[in-house]
Amino acid sequence: MGFFKKSNIAAAVGQRTKLVGKLAVVTAMLSTLLVPGLGASAESPPPLCASKVTGGPMWITADCVDPLYNKPVIDSETVLTDPVPVHKVSGHFEGTDKKFNFYFPPKSQWQGRFYHYVYPLINENAEDNIISFGADSGAYTVQTNGGSGYRVEAAAAKFSKTVAAKYYGSSKKIYGYIWGGSGGSYMTIGAIENASGVWDGAVPFIPGTPTSIPHNFFIRGFARFVLADKAPQIADAVSPGGSGDPYAGLNEVERAVLKEVTKLGVPLRGWMDKRYILGLGDPAGLLGFGSAIKSFDPSYADDFWSKPGYLGTEHSALGDLFRAARVDQKVSITQITRNAANEPTSLSVDEVPANLKYPNPDFTLYAADGSKIGALNGSLDPATLVFTLAGANSDNVLNAIDTGAKLGMDNKWSLALLSYHRHQVPKQSGFSAWDQFRADDGTPLYPQRSVEAGPSIARGVTGGGTYTGAVNGKVIVVTNLLDVDAYPWDGDWYSQRVKAALGKSYNDNFRIWYNDYADHVVPHNAFLVDYWGILEQALRDISAWAEKGVAPAKSTRYDMIDNQISVPANAAVRQGIQPVVDLTVKGSDRIDIKAGQTVTFKAKIQVPPGAGKVVGTEWDFLGNGNFTTAKFGSPKQTVNVSMTFTYDKPGTYFPSLRATAQREGDAGTPFAKVPNLDRVRVVVQ
Repeated sequence: MGFFKKSNIAAAVGQRTKLVGKLAVVTAMLSTLLVPGLGASAESPPPLCASKVTGGPMWITADCVDPLYNKPVIDSETVLTDPVPVHKVSGHFEGTDKKFNFYFPPKSQWQGRFYHYVYPLINENAEDNIISFGADSGAYTVQTNGGSGYRVEAAAAKFSKTVAAKYYGSSKKIYGYIWGGSGGSYMTIGAIENASGVWDGAVPFIPGTPTSIPHNFFIRGFARFVLADKAPQIADAVSPGGSGDPYAGLNEVERAVLKEVTKLGVPLRGWMDKRYILGLGDPAGLLGFGSAIKSFDPSYADDFWSKPGYLGTEHSALGDLFRAARVDQKVSITQITRNAANEPTSLSVDEVPANLKYPNPDFTLYAADGSKIGALNGSLDPATLVFTLAGANSDNVLNAIDTGAKLGMDNKWSLALLSYHRHQVPKQSGFSAWDQFRADDGTPLYPQRSVEAGPSIARGVTGGGTYTGAVNGKVIVVTNLLDVDAYPWDGDWYSQRVKAALGKSYNDNFRIWYNDYADHVVPHNAFLVDYWGILEQALRDISAWAEKGVAPAKSTRYDMIDNQISVPANAAVRQGIQPVVDLTVKGSDRIDIKAGQTVTFKAKIQVPPGAGKVVGTEWDFLGNGNFTTAKFGSPKQTVNVSMTFTYDKPGTYFPSLRATAQREGDAGTPFAKVPNLDRVRVVVQ
């Protein structure tokens, strides 16, 4: 899944720290005081955490001791004044490479809770906005460099409670909440399902399912292979003021592929950002998990090109496209560019195959006599005939690069991966996206591989969790309607798992909130909103739910047809917490005008009941992401606004209105602000 990182967090400037103390080695007395259970007598040692079933995920309680993460060591304590005053405790788990940091706000500010952010690729240093939000919400912050799974997270969370109790001089219960998105959602779900008494709630956001990796990316690669040339017209059709028919103008093969990927859950409106949905900026071309499949299923590519039931051998127009794109050729290296250290950085070749196009082939270096030397990582530009080295390459291969050597290119794997999803129909029930690949009796239409790659990868990230839905605490799932990395139906799938596990107690413990105009990562397009404030409000709401029994806003109402999620237009009906913006121009979503004509825009902004008030409006008349703040009056639950703009230059514009709500109606706070927007089309002739 994509790496979620808030890009607009400024680095701390002028940070002043005061070293309070450093304990290089924890003493036996400190261990007895601070490690849960180590104060017990020799006759009654603390229980070790263990799996409930053989081979299952480790079950962690408040009292058990993880056999691996059982010796926390405090390395230093530091007073920070930026971004906000906190007492930072840094440490590690002895015998491992796992580190942790706890950020304690002043005692007068702390309200007896902590927030714990997780993601496989973060380090132990929490970002400024996470620390600041925690302090503003009466919480201290916990963060580790844990990687996949939840065991070290649980050990750090439990240890933090002991340190917090001593630091604050409190014997009261300390509440904890774990949250994480994308790969972190796997960890968060694994944690809340397989631990009790460690965290009281969880906010998994932009969640995946056990099938998401690698298929959500390969499926889009499949779409790119067939539909790249038609992407502009698909995008136009699904954009405001478009025809609404993305299939118009497609041939039979293209229509079938668009239908296939749409039923698999790729959001149709996600095509508005055609560059992102097709991975045009991804060096791996959406096939970054290909190396994992080569390891899991090494015979797949050969089977794809030689056995019946695969597109490599299928007698069809689509099969013909795959065979026509097949490349297996060696070309001569004519020139080598080297850096100051005499290391090769790029190679010029004498030709490229005429049919070389996406997906990128695998590259291999051969000696002039044709003997194989080894794999090369990089990318080839067919226009310039230049191969640029990138990624890890062995010294043995790099040293063998010379003019006259051969560069081999073979795309048998990259082509085969594009339809891998057809041969991975889940054995587990509930995955309706794959029903299109089942016969009436439920049997798969295509040959199935012996290994289900998705669940295997998911178990590694969750820490062995299998998405039972049996959560141990309050849970609010936050997911996005334009997410093309973790498809919108992924959230519904997990909601159904929780409903099956909890039964009548489902509504007492679970919510799912859908956000419109939000994708997987932070806004990478003018029409996307930053949903970070929605996560902050979810954390505050789940705290009130667990600690005081204050139920949060109801789940978003939605319909799912063919694995496409849609939501009502009315905020009171839609529910959730995101405001609804209804922008029109002459009562429609499109207007055609002459250059120099003035246009009047009108909008109604509604906040769902109990979700706060509108605190800000911003206009972007050119659709280029440059928003200008506009006054609208005092904060209200429902706001009506209008604005005029004159278009002097011909072109097609997508003006938008962005509105922001805040629970307390506080326009000045930087936290828990909930945005949404709406767009229309203006065609200027």
